[in-house]
Amino acid sequence: MKSDVSQDTSSMSSSLSNETTFDSILNFRDIGRTINEYSGQRLIRDGLLYRSARPDDATPRDRMMLKDVYGIKTVVDLRTKTEHMNAAKKRQADFYTFGKSNFALAEPLHIPGLRYHEIKLTGRRFELFLLSQLSFWSFIKLLFLFIFGFRMRAIRILGSEVMLPRGLVGLALDTLDKSGPEIAQTLNSFLEPGALPALIHCTQGKDRTGIIVILVLLILGVPQDVIDFDYQLTDEALFADPEKDSRLAEIREIGLTDDWGETSKILVACTIQHLDSCYGGLDVYLDGIGFHSGKREQLKEILSY
Repeated sequence: MKSDVSQDTSSMSSSLSNETTFDSILNFRDIGRTINEYSGQRLIRDGLLYRSARPDDATPRDRMMLKDVYGIKTVVDLRTKTEHMNAAKKRQADFYTFGKSNFALAEPLHIPGLRYHEIKLTGRRFELFLLSQLSFWSFIKLLFLFIFGFRMRAIRILGSEVMLPRGLVGLALDTLDKSGPEIAQTLNSFLEPGALPALIHCTQGKDRTGIIVILVLLILGVPQDVIDFDYQLTDEALFADPEKDSRLAEIREIGLTDDWGETSKILVACTIQHLDSCYGGLDVYLDGIGFHSGKREQLKEILSY
C-alpha cells in the first residue's frame, strides 16, 4: 500500500496537520481525508468523522469552525469523571490568568446546538479490573484516600502500581476486554439519525480515541498500515502543543512517565493480533459486545464510498 503513495510520510503528515488552524484545539483531523490522501484510495467518506484532543478551551472562532465550517453535529467525549473535574478546575484557573481569552473561557463548555455524548470508555468493569491488580494494602490505602477526598493521590496509586507496569498496549487491550458495553455505546452513537459529522475525543485524542478509531477503520476494511499512519499522526500534533509541559505534568500526576504522552508504535498491530487470538477476529469480538453484523453494515453504508 505504501508503495502506491506518491508522497512520503513526513510530507503527508505535515500537510494533514495543517488541514486547519484552530486557536485552542489540538490533534484535530478529518479521519476520512487522512486515510484517503495517505492510501491514494477512497476508503472512507471525508467530512463525517473527526478526532481531536479535548476541545474544552475552544475559542469562539474554534467553536464557529467546528459548527459552521466542519458542520459538527455530535461530540463524543470518552473521558472519566476525574478528567472532567480536572479540566473544569484548569478552565476556571485559566479564566483568571493574564493573557488568556476570558471571553472564550466564559463561553459554556458545550457548544449550543450540538449533541454531546459523555461515554466513560474505561467504565466500571475496567475500573474493577484495575483495582483487582492492586495488593491488599495498596487497595486499602487507595480506598482511604478516595473516602477522604484525595482523588488524585488515589489515582496515582493505580497509575504507578497497575497502569505503568501494564503499559499503553496492555491498557488498550484491557479496554477491549473490559469495556465492551462502552465501546458498543460509542460505535452506536455514530449510527443515530443526524449524528454525523461527529467529533470524537478523550484528553489527548490518542489512546481511547485511538482504540475507537482503529475499530471503526477495521470495520470499514482499511489496511493496517493506513490505520497505523493515522494513529501515529498524533505524536506530531501533540509535539507542537504549546502547553506540552503542563500536559506531561498531568500524566506525571497520575503516576505515569513522560513516554505515556506518545503513541505506541505497535498498538494497531497488537490490537489486531489480540482480536484474532483471543476472540477469533474482529467480527466475533463485535458480535460479543452487541455491535452485530447489521450495525456494522449500517456503519459501512454511512462511512464507506
